[in-house]
Amino acid sequence: MSAASLDRVLTALADPYRRRAVELLRERPRRAGELAEALGLSSPAMSKHLRALKEGGLVEEAHPDFDARVRVYSLKSGAIRGLKEWADETERRWTRQLASFKAHLEKEGRK
Repeated sequence: MSAASLDRVLTALADPYRRRAVELLRERPRRAGELAEALGLSSPAMSKHLRALKEGGLVEEAHPDFDARVRVYSLKSGAIRGLKEWADETERRWTRQLASFKAHLEKEGRK
């Protein structure tokens, strides 16, 4: 995952309303108005949050055949994969560095 993509995902998830929207969308796709109501937000505020989630590559929108004015949002498949890979690699690096630091301290302690 590129640094710019990671930044967009992390920025999108930085807001508690957007994280809650992602939690709601894990359950099932929802209309924008449904999300706004569940989160206690106005339509313009919800629109702003959904735009940030779309820019972060986390959600996608669809229009039902019966009414093109309605927008239904769902989680984008695989959207978190890059973030998870980054976090896993960061954890592996920290683990190696901490193990190396511990070995160094133990070696110094034996002197």
